[in-house]
Amino acid sequence: MDGRLPGERREIRISDADRERAAERLHRAMAEGRISVEELQERLTTVYSARFGAELVPVLADLPGDPLDLSSDVLATPVGPPTILRGGFSGLRRRGVWHVPPRLRIQCSVGPVLLDFCDAALPEPVVEVELELGAGAARLLVPDDATADVTGLDAGYGSVRSKVPARSVHGRPHFRIYGHASAGSVVVRHRYTLAGRHF
Repeated sequence: MDGRLPGERREIRISDADRERAAERLHRAMAEGRISVEELQERLTTVYSARFGAELVPVLADLPGDPLDLSSDVLATPVGPPTILRGGFSGLRRRGVWHVPPRLRIQCSVGPVLLDFCDAALPEPVVEVELELGAGAARLLVPDDATADVTGLDAGYGSVRSKVPARSVHGRPHFRIYGHASAGSVVVRHRYTLAGRHF
C-alpha cells in the first residue's frame, strides 16, 4: 500500500530535464518582459527544489502554455548577451549569407528594417530577435520551414502580422520576436520568389 485513496492519481517525480525546461520558460518570460529579474530568481529557486510537477504550477501558471506540459517540444531559450544592430536614417538591412547570432537586438528609430534569414547561417535552433523600433516598416523573412512566435511584440500605433506558424517544431528553425515598435508595421513571412528574384 502506498497510502493513496482509491482512485487517487499517483504523482510522478519530475526529472532534472523537466526542471531545466521549466527554467527555460522562466528565462524566456523575463526576456519578453513578463517577469522581472527578481521574480525570475524567486521562481527558479522553487523550480530547482521541486520534486513533483504540481510544485511547478504556481511559478508557471501566469505564463503562456500549460504549466504541467514539460514535453521536449519546448525549445531551449538562447542565453548570453544579445548582438546589437543599429540602423541610421536609411534604415537597416541584412540579407544574403550572414551569420545569425542566437540573440539579436535591433535598434532603429527611423527608416525601414529588412532582416532576411533565408540564406543566413543559423547555428542555433532558436533565434531571439528583440525589436526596438520607431517609425518605419520592418520585414523579417524566415526560411520556408521556420516558425515564429510574435506574442511578445507590442506594435504601439502600428501593426504586427505573422504569416508563419507560431508553434515551434524540433528540427526546424524557430524565431522568438518581441519588443516594441512605436509606429509602422512589422511583418514576418516566408520569402517570395518571382522570376528568380527574392523579395
